[in-house]
Amino acid sequence: MNFISAKRYTLKAMKLPAHIDPSRGIGGIQRSEVSPLSSAEPLPAFKLIEGQLRKVKKLINEQLTTSTPAEPGVNLSMHKQGTDSVSRLLEYLNTHSGKMIRPGLVLLAGSAVGEITDEHIHVAAIIEMIHNATLLHDDVIDEGQKRRGQSTINSLWGNEFAVLLGDFLLSRVFKMCVKLQPQVAKEIAATAARVCEGELRQISEKQNWQLSEAQYIDIITEKSASLFSNCCRLGGLLAKGTEKQLQALARFGLNSGIAFQITDDLLDIIGDESRTGKTTGSDVDRNKPTLAVIHLLKVVDDPAPIRRGLSSIGMGLAEMLRSYGSLEYAQSRAREFVEKAIAELTALKNSDAKNALLETAKFVADRAV
Repeated sequence: MNFISAKRYTLKAMKLPAHIDPSRGIGGIQRSEVSPLSSAEPLPAFKLIEGQLRKVKKLINEQLTTSTPAEPGVNLSMHKQGTDSVSRLLEYLNTHSGKMIRPGLVLLAGSAVGEITDEHIHVAAIIEMIHNATLLHDDVIDEGQKRRGQSTINSLWGNEFAVLLGDFLLSRVFKMCVKLQPQVAKEIAATAARVCEGELRQISEKQNWQLSEAQYIDIITEKSASLFSNCCRLGGLLAKGTEKQLQALARFGLNSGIAFQITDDLLDIIGDESRTGKTTGSDVDRNKPTLAVIHLLKVVDDPAPIRRGLSSIGMGLAEMLRSYGSLEYAQSRAREFVEKAIAELTALKNSDAKNALLETAKFVADRAV
């Protein structure tokens, strides 16, 4: 058995922890007890593409529920037991989908310059699965307890399950990419690598309270905005948009993505967990410099005490950021990037899809208001 086969078999043969009763579903929760998430409510701007988004969700569900046949020599009983365990984990993950912003951008960008095709659905599903894999890994890194209003995989069953489940999603993505045009597959791979590079750089800058705003923007451009940009560009590319249109869509996505991450970092400090659906305060706890904190350290008379005790300030941090205008500053910078994004769409003809893209960009900045 080669390395790849061995790793795949290990995943299939995993057993859920003994305290989990398989007859009651994941974590002993009946499927009927899983409530819809407010964080998963679709954006009003996505009404235009709700039919296509359903197809994306259906394709993702198929990818997460299709089992791999047992290899020769594998015990069939053990294979079935392992496959059932993984299927229940995947079902839990698939039940708790988010707002589907990234696949929505793929579809809207395509509709803004042409027609949506089956390949749009395929690419949108791939992008969302990559995003979900990064969230699983992020929750391990940040020790997140809540995601989309529910307990995270790592908080329920440990880091090993979360990491391997993220890897499993990526393995499905690799398989799906084989069916894509070479150029499209190449761009997705390059963007995935760029996202990982951004995450690595962010980790390397932990506790670097000398980090500048420009450096922070560079980091979030890599780890978040590059994926937004790629969504919009690929949507236009698959709809056979002109090079001018593709560049405009890519810049729209990039600026929207920067605004999204600035706002996301703000919500980590001032957000209500019941509304955001995820653990707040993790950036401060993990000593990650974000824009509001970078601004605060720049404007206070003596930043040294803050640097020494930033992770222990806790709830007092929000008040301090507010009193020094740091929250307002971060919000204003997010709005500036949204305005840049909106300006890029002047290159596109007016349409319902274009208007939906504009609404989506405005939603990004309004989340922290």
